Amino acid sequence: MLISENALNVLAANEYCGIGKAWVNRNLHGGEPVEQIVRLIAEKDASVDVDSFRRTKNAIREEIHTLGDAIDGVTGIGDTDFPVIQSGVKEGDRPIALFYKGDISLVKAAICNVAVIGLLTPSAQIEKDERKVVRKLVAQGKCIVSGLALGCDSIAHRETLDCGGKTVAFLSSQLTEVNPPSNRPLAEEIVARGGLLVTEYFRKVHSKREFIGRYAERDRLQVMFAKAVVLAASYSQRDYGKDSGSRFAMGKAVEYGIPRYVVYNSVRDSVNPMFNLSREVIAAGAKVVTPDDDFMPTVSTVCGSQLEFNL
Repeated sequence: MLISENALNVLAANEYCGIGKAWVNRNLHGGEPVEQIVRLIAEKDASVDVDSFRRTKNAIREEIHTLGDAIDGVTGIGDTDFPVIQSGVKEGDRPIALFYKGDISLVKAAICNVAVIGLLTPSAQIEKDERKVVRKLVAQGKCIVSGLALGCDSIAHRETLDCGGKTVAFLSSQLTEVNPPSNRPLAEEIVARGGLLVTEYFRKVHSKREFIGRYAERDRLQVMFAKAVVLAASYSQRDYGKDSGSRFAMGKAVEYGIPRYVVYNSVRDSVNPMFNLSREVIAAGAKVVTPDDDFMPTVSTVCGSQLEFNL
């Protein structure tokens, strides 16, 4: 298991009163000595001192080690393998540390990543259409990102693997407890086939509110580490509890400036409630793709800097 001292410093800082993601992103950039970190934290929490910080850090180290082989490593802000974050992401949304199993390089640059998301209970037609879109993306060298949930997420991961592609699954749980449990075999196959499982969490949830909140936090990561987001289908908020995290993810795509695409047939899907969110997103400016479109995602670069990603 790879755990840098820097990652442990970041995680330890986050334990203190008044210290959150925004503070960490604003004040820590990697490699700061413990004494400097403690001085910064003391401005928020006067109870901190060097000895207590080191005790907190060592306790976290031991806690992580108890998770054993479920984790390959932990990377924090400033580590060489910590992913590049989209410039449009605000400090409070940026992760401070990631726990992973598999190939962390798949999110290091994320230049070929496309998030494919959708509802938990897709129809046979939605699944068929999603699989066709994923096949085309994989054929064009894209890495498929999703959230390992039932339904459209699982379809995206499964089709990618069946096509010989690489896929990244962002989890709402720690790596020792895949949710839903029925997807543990899929999670293991993702890693075995050269993919990646990644999460912000190494502890169990302590409340229903925290449990629900982790799903929203997971949804933002799918978008943050993709260059485009494709919505297969989803109910909307007005569908009284049927909507999925896709609504939150598509909202974050707007906030982060990530291109949005919707798989949609204007004739066949026009009155289907499973596409209520899809129609809302299209009305808000997302582009429509159909499974039969001969779309070609491209990336243009100048001096190694990404300029454009188009489906």
